[in-house]
Amino acid sequence: MEFDLKTIEALAPDQASLSAASKLTKRSNWPRLEKNEQQALIWGECQGSGSNPYRVVVDTGDHGYKCTCPSRKFPCKHTLALMWIAATAPASFAAAESTPEWVSDWLGRRRKTTPPPAQLPSGVAAKSIDEAARTDESAAVEDVAAVERREAAQRKRAEDTRQAVSAALDELDQWIADQLRLGLSGFVDGSSDRCRRIAARLVDMKATALAGRIDEIPARLMALRSEEKPDAAIRELGKLVLLAKAWRAAPDDPELKRLVSTSETREQVLANPDARRVESFWEVLGEKIESRRDGLVSHSTWLLDLKSTTPQFAVLLDYFPASAGRRSNAFAPGDRFDAKLVFYPARKPLRALVAERMGEVMSGAWPDFSLGATKDPLAGHASYQDAAPWITDCPLLLPPGAILVDDRGTGWWQAADDPQGIALPIAGAVNQTLLGLDLAATAALWDGARLDLLAAQSGFGRLDLS
Repeated sequence: MEFDLKTIEALAPDQASLSAASKLTKRSNWPRLEKNEQQALIWGECQGSGSNPYRVVVDTGDHGYKCTCPSRKFPCKHTLALMWIAATAPASFAAAESTPEWVSDWLGRRRKTTPPPAQLPSGVAAKSIDEAARTDESAAVEDVAAVERREAAQRKRAEDTRQAVSAALDELDQWIADQLRLGLSGFVDGSSDRCRRIAARLVDMKATALAGRIDEIPARLMALRSEEKPDAAIRELGKLVLLAKAWRAAPDDPELKRLVSTSETREQVLANPDARRVESFWEVLGEKIESRRDGLVSHSTWLLDLKSTTPQFAVLLDYFPASAGRRSNAFAPGDRFDAKLVFYPARKPLRALVAERMGEVMSGAWPDFSLGATKDPLAGHASYQDAAPWITDCPLLLPPGAILVDDRGTGWWQAADDPQGIALPIAGAVNQTLLGLDLAATAALWDGARLDLLAAQSGFGRLDLS
């Protein structure tokens, strides 16, 4: 590797980038660091605030680089951090015999036109590696009085937030009572405007997460038949009432705070000793990418624990502005990887972070979870509802069955060997090629009204349905 700190200093666009890069040089930020010395390449994955890490590759010969982050600074802080690690801790990079597909794609597209910096450009005196490194050291030395003032201010802000959220929930209760008094039919017809207005009020009163959930109710209702909408509306409003009651009983509960007001940072979750940690082999069941009314895009990647003897799930959840365009994903449906996940604390932990990843992505057949035809397909949903009745989407692994379509064009999952048994409606259009196939197992999300299919195991192998 041909890096020294002076080279990195010269490449950095400004001092702020250097300072930001210095904070990303910790090994824990990089679940993957690899090199190929024959091709003069280093690459890695840097975990940001989202669920998908940023992919960074650097040509150590001519200092060309590529990062998947949306930064408009070149090179970005992730690229500088990768170079910094290469300069100061080259042993952190594992030797790879071949390059990942995304690195090969970049190599195939690029032209080697980036010249190595023979000398420092003008203005480099305004940037300093030493200053960037000193920033953290000076920040670590704080006087006791400053710490106490900061903690007092934090307590004051927390109390102000709690009072504001409590007032917001009082207003929500009144709003729900008004919807019931005026009639569910009117609520269904005018849900878009009504939900938007109360969501705006909740944002002003610091119940931001709850506002985002209410803003999505109209989209959920619109996906249903007319006769189903009143039942779905009362179910959604009922969940909001339960969530508000639970928050009042335990406003410091991390799960309830996350659902009502604000969420923890990645660093807070990783440092939480109560967070559940699971090291296993994970299958990517599928992904859901949805545009929200608040201008964000939510990207959910659903995982199945392949080492567990019973179906266990996890979801990697990421949000980003719609204006930033679609991001490249770290995983694709059907991928498998070995990793340690840290779950956000919850009664039924689902949302997780990839804390450490080991080895390459591969593929394979699903394990046998011994799902018999007599197993209740909704037993998993009942378990989630008992623990946390405000959950919207519940992951399920369904026993053997098939997909059929009724005379109104609605798709149904029907349990095998029991034509009179349980059948669950499917959200959206059904691919005609799936009809009648014998499915040994099907992974899906159940919201109480519709199945959102993720993947299935058939005689033809794994089917991606997301």
